[in-house]
Amino acid sequence: MRPTATASRPIHNNLKGILWMFVYAALISSMHGSIRHVSADIHPFEIAFFRNLFGLIAVIPWFIRLDWAPLRTKRLGLLIGRGTLNTVVMLAYFTAISMTPLTEVTALSFIAPVFAAVLAIFVFGDRIGFRRWAAIIIGFVGVFVVLRPGFTEIGIGQILVLVSALGWGVCLIIIKILGRTESSVTITTYMSLVMAPLSLIPAMFFWTWPSWEQLAWLIMLGTLGGFGQLAMAEAYRVADTHVLTPIDFTRLLFIAVISYFIFGEVPDIFVWIGGAMIFSATAFIAYREHRLRVERQN
Repeated sequence: MRPTATASRPIHNNLKGILWMFVYAALISSMHGSIRHVSADIHPFEIAFFRNLFGLIAVIPWFIRLDWAPLRTKRLGLLIGRGTLNTVVMLAYFTAISMTPLTEVTALSFIAPVFAAVLAIFVFGDRIGFRRWAAIIIGFVGVFVVLRPGFTEIGIGQILVLVSALGWGVCLIIIKILGRTESSVTITTYMSLVMAPLSLIPAMFFWTWPSWEQLAWLIMLGTLGGFGQLAMAEAYRVADTHVLTPIDFTRLLFIAVISYFIFGEVPDIFVWIGGAMIFSATAFIAYREHRLRVERQN
């Protein structure tokens, strides 16, 4: 019998999922700090390519265990489309990291699931009640609190974060569609395989050969990103989304520590307040979607 990429039914364990989510937050925050460090000498597009190239290391064990099963799919076009959009999102996000305070980038990025909730109205015909609409509005108000238009200048970095968040919101919708027929292993594998060669194309226009020290940093950040994605996938495999979503806020805490001790960045109170508003909206939307699923099942 040929192996398949369909995972066996996981043992439900919210505590284990929370621990994996902490690992994800620590790894991804460390990757973002590494990107900021390396971007002083290497263009973000080239960094994105190496992130995807060395991130492939994380999917090798799947091929060892499952042979070619991760590549079997019924939605090749949609998988390639998702990988293409994800490449654009990554290029925008990495560029933002190179020019914008890390805590601000992280706080604004939390708006992606709110974008996805709005998009789901048009794609899936989801009905949004008063409480979820209130959460969506609070999330967008949080964006204004972080940006403070009229009081501080909105730079290209902040705009790129919001563009990448909107793109990631679209990706979340695509992932939801793919999840109906494809395993998480297949979805993640195609994302890595598509993004690595695609991100090389824009990188070539800004290419500089990295030194051995820079190459070590690039290998590290690519590996951190790859295993960070695996940690997140494992977290969502064994635990409920509404339980894990609040833990994602620890990314802002990890980033704040890295920003302060490594780059001397101190986030102002508006970043914390706005970030908390955006994240609270995201957490509430995840909780309400969970409750509605439970009610439909009963």
